[in-house]
Amino acid sequence: MSYLDSPILVTGGAGYIGGQTVLCLLDLGAEVIVIDDLSTGSMRPFHDQVKFYEGNIQDQTLVESIIRDNSVQSILHFAGSIKVDESVSDPLKYYDNNTEASRKLIAATVSCGVPRFVFSSTAAVYGTVEGQETVNECATTIPLNAYGWSKLFTERMLRDANRAHGLQFAALRYFNVAGADPKLRHGQFLKNPVHLIGRTIDAALGSAGPLEVFGANLPTPDGTGVRDYIHVYDLAMAHLAVLSHLGENPASVTMNLGYGRGASVLEVMECIENALQCKVPHRFVEARDGEAPSVVANIDTLLGALDWVPKFDDLREIINSAVAWKKKLDDTERP
Repeated sequence: MSYLDSPILVTGGAGYIGGQTVLCLLDLGAEVIVIDDLSTGSMRPFHDQVKFYEGNIQDQTLVESIIRDNSVQSILHFAGSIKVDESVSDPLKYYDNNTEASRKLIAATVSCGVPRFVFSSTAAVYGTVEGQETVNECATTIPLNAYGWSKLFTERMLRDANRAHGLQFAALRYFNVAGADPKLRHGQFLKNPVHLIGRTIDAALGSAGPLEVFGANLPTPDGTGVRDYIHVYDLAMAHLAVLSHLGENPASVTMNLGYGRGASVLEVMECIENALQCKVPHRFVEARDGEAPSVVANIDTLLGALDWVPKFDDLREIINSAVAWKKKLDDTERP
């Protein structure tokens, strides 16, 4: 049976990545149920096509009623807090919003007998990566911040729930997600973006101050941080491929989601300058605590397991879609 034949619950389905995944599911005709407390997400026109519950996944009674009322057979879990620097200054928020909230969601999943669970994890679980060009899923996991630990603890809970209760899961370790829906139906709505590409675009357009580049002498080719950027559409479609994989194979999986190559901060800046035809005001500051100089995915597991071929695996395409979305938002907000 195809995963499209049964209802799918998406937590955080009004957020950036969750919303894009909802769109991809709807495009394929899936029955989608969304729960989101709208603390950071926002309603979009496509949410009229889903059954939407405004609520928090920490409300286990609510979640269980949603699962049972809709005969949910798969859960895609995106809800959570994502700011690395905030997790350093307010770690308990992350252990509550991410770890404890996920524990309650997993408990509801097990209680209601949902067979499949896909978790939005992060490459931050790896911490400092030394002595290798790319990081694979067998690498040591010693996060540098509470954000990474909060996600790693959830992965541990899923493995334990699999052994104790048979819950089949996929833990997907995202690298740096960017870009917007190819049809510009959805994207990031943050007024003050936390990710590099959004912050750099704002700096270039003058809607924010100069970009702060954290570190100029890091052990990378040009001294600035290197990350593996993946287009949000390709990431969302990988979730659908994972659902199909879980339906056809009994084992649970943990895998990286990226493109397997990195780009530095200076390379991202140059790409954005070319897209906008203007310079990015910037200044170099000290590297931040809790961040690794370079993190690039080894995606052998991803490519070996999934029927998935990325469509937008070019930094220029990612940035062009992010720029187009930013311009659309600016045009919408004008009087």
